[in-house]
Amino acid sequence: MTFLLYLTIVLFIITCILLMLIVLIQKGRGGGLASAFGGGGGNTAFGAKTGDVLTWATSIVFGVFLLLAVLLNLIAESANNRYTRNVNTVQTSTPAPRTPLPNVPPATPSPMPPPTNNP
Repeated sequence: MTFLLYLTIVLFIITCILLMLIVLIQKGRGGGLASAFGGGGGNTAFGAKTGDVLTWATSIVFGVFLLLAVLLNLIAESANNRYTRNVNTVQTSTPAPRTPLPNVPPATPSPMPPPTNNP
C-alpha cells in the first residue's frame, strides 16, 4: 500500500508541474481584468473560438489532476486508518500504581497584627 501511495504522489507532482507549464506557455487571450467585468465581450463576431491544442491539453491534464487528487485522498485516508488501527491494537503496559499523598494538616492562617496609628 505504501508503494501505491508514493507512486500516486509522484504522478500527482508530475501532473502539477505539467499543468503549470502548459498554462504558462499558452498565448494570452487579451482583455485582462477588463474582460472579467464585461468589457471584453465584443472581440469575437461569431461566438467563442474552438480551442487549440494547448487548450485541449490543459483540459485533459486538469482532468488527470482531479482524478489523481481524489485517488491520492482515498489512498492516504486508507493508509491513515490502517495506521491508527494498528496503533490502537498495540498492547500498552499497565501504569504504575499511584502512591497516595501523605496526610498533611491544613495550614492555619496566622493572626494579623493590630493596626498602628502613627501620626
